[in-house]
Amino acid sequence: MTAPASNAAQKSDVSSPTPGEKPTGLKPVLAVIPESCYERSTARGMFLIGRDFLFYGLALWGLASTNNILFLVPLWLLAGAAVSGLFVMGHDAAHGALFDSKKLNDVMGRITMLPSWHITEQWVYGHNRVHHGFTLREGMDFVWHPLTVEQYNELSPLRRLRHKLEWGPLGSGAYYFREVWLNKMVLFKPPERWAKPMNRDRLLVAGFVLATFVASLAFAGFGGIWMWVKLFVIPFLLFCQAIGWVVYVHHIAPEIRWWSRREWNRFRGQVEGTTVLWGPPGWELFFHWIMVHLPHHVDMRIPCYRLPEAARAIQKAYPDDVVERKISVKDYFRSTRECKLHDFQTGTWSRYPVA
Repeated sequence: MTAPASNAAQKSDVSSPTPGEKPTGLKPVLAVIPESCYERSTARGMFLIGRDFLFYGLALWGLASTNNILFLVPLWLLAGAAVSGLFVMGHDAAHGALFDSKKLNDVMGRITMLPSWHITEQWVYGHNRVHHGFTLREGMDFVWHPLTVEQYNELSPLRRLRHKLEWGPLGSGAYYFREVWLNKMVLFKPPERWAKPMNRDRLLVAGFVLATFVASLAFAGFGGIWMWVKLFVIPFLLFCQAIGWVVYVHHIAPEIRWWSRREWNRFRGQVEGTTVLWGPPGWELFFHWIMVHLPHHVDMRIPCYRLPEAARAIQKAYPDDVVERKISVKDYFRSTRECKLHDFQTGTWSRYPVA
């Protein structure tokens, strides 16, 4: 059973601020989002899912048909992109935003998250309840939570090395694999209240992984191990790299601060701390507007294809608070260079201390 889609947005909000005063809650922000942003289309949702599965199927067919590296690399990239697209659809469904039908959201959410090996109910717990409920709050939001200088200095040499890798320009996949997928999903011990649905979904994902492995062995004998790796493992790892980068640029930048528990509020976390990033033509073919992330954090009920309209409305009402720009490799490298450690009292980022 998934969490109510509006869980984060419907928690207590203060009344509207006086003119010239920033809100502390989301009620004034929600008020500027047009009603049309909440209109969902079952046909459009199913079309997007069907298109992603078509790309995924074509990539798997191509990978099964060749071992030529000249073909494998582009096919791996296509497969990783397709897995990412299916995951975004599952992400929307897990929020209850993709379809009006709760049952259809539940079913399609689980199906579309299988290629990314994600346990849906544990994703709902960590992402919907924790990340969305406490975005950029010290000690609460676990996704790309920064260390302070003091915490970094207390790390062993090996853990410092790991931090430098994961917070470097090529480390987003390693971070996501370890911190989110492995620690918060595979090794996570479910709270008793949600243990039954989480364990059920854990078995579903384990069954999918085992079934693809057995099918690969049946198809190619001993060579099926390589078949399974090239069809399912490598696309999964490429997905981790992509989604780790996506989540990083959503909430990490020199101009975005994390907040102490005492100073945090919903407006700071969901509006000031979340980005709107516009991709080049064709970008949404796989990423399905997930980079237009701020309105999704304001209200999880908005389907992905309505996020641009909601973003424009919020940006018009709060032009000084919305972090909006085009996706830029230069900006990403600037963030990975400058955003290593964070001071929660001053809200500033710093590089590593000089040894």
